[in-house]
Amino acid sequence: MDSQGYSTTYATLTAWSRQGTCWVAALGPWPARIGASGFSDHKSEGDNTTPTGAYGIGSVMYGNAGNPGVSYSYHQLVCGDWWDEDPSSPQYNTFQHVPCGQTPPFGGGSEALWQETTAYPSFAVVDYNTGPITPGAGSAIFVHADVGGPTAGCVSLPLGELDALLRWLSPAASPLMVMGPDSEIARF
Repeated sequence: MDSQGYSTTYATLTAWSRQGTCWVAALGPWPARIGASGFSDHKSEGDNTTPTGAYGIGSVMYGNAGNPGVSYSYHQLVCGDWWDEDPSSPQYNTFQHVPCGQTPPFGGGSEALWQETTAYPSFAVVDYNTGPITPGAGSAIFVHADVGGPTAGCVSLPLGELDALLRWLSPAASPLMVMGPDSEIARF
C-alpha cells in the first residue's frame, strides 16, 4: 500500500503475488484511506498515524457480519468483544472478551468491536506491535471497511474490495502488508 507522502490520508492498495521470480498485481489498485495524521515511521498510541513498514496478517479475522469466505480462522463478534488499547494493560494490543455488560479491566481508548458495525463487518489484523508488544507504540491496526474519512491509524477499503482482499489472503502464503509513501515503500 502506498501514498504520495507521509501527511496524506489517501493511499492505494495493490495486492501482489509471486509468479516464478516476478511479482504480479493480483488485486487492485484500489483507493484506500489511512490515518488522519498520515504515515509515521514512529507510531505511538493515539497519534492517528498508520505505521510504515512490512507486517504480517494476524491468524484470526473478525467481523460483525458472517464470514465473507476467508481462509483464516474467523470470529464473528459478539457483545463483550474488545481490542485492548490501554498501554498500561498486560493484554495491550490484543483481542479480549469481557462478559457482556461488564466494564473491562482495561481502559484507554479500547474499542468495543461489536459496536463498530460500519467499520467492522469484517476485518484483518495487521501484525503491527504484536511480537514483542511495546506498550504505547500503537495498537489495533486493522484493514477494515471504509467509513467515509481517514482512520485512527488503520487501512480502510470500500466493502466490496475489502471482502475480495480478505478472501484472497491465504495464511499458507504468509502475506505481508507493506505500508508507506511511494518514495519509501522499497525500503520495507
